[in-house]
Amino acid sequence: MNNGNSKGTRIQGGDPILLALHSPREKCWGILDEVNVAGVFLRGLDLNAFDDWVRAVSHDEPFVGLSDLFFPMWRIERLSRDEAGGGIPSLYEQVEQRTGRSVQDLIGHNQGRLN
Repeated sequence: MNNGNSKGTRIQGGDPILLALHSPREKCWGILDEVNVAGVFLRGLDLNAFDDWVRAVSHDEPFVGLSDLFFPMWRIERLSRDEAGGGIPSLYEQVEQRTGRSVQDLIGHNQGRLN
């Protein structure tokens, strides 16, 4: 899995991404699985739940975590790599700093488990 430090390369599977959607408007964060003509597949969550999820993980509290998501291409407004900027760490980096665990571990930890 890439950690968002691959500037200058194409967005690819395993990259942390931010996804802006319309109809209805929402934003998601997660790890990209695949982009194809049908849409975008990722393991992630709604950006509104991000801070609550990180807080729950860091305190080892129950919380509905990352899910396998699919969004059809007609809903995609923008897909961007989750990167640090202006001295602010990426969301990916914030997860690792705040929880003391790797995102890879957290993704594996959530698979097949109801939180």
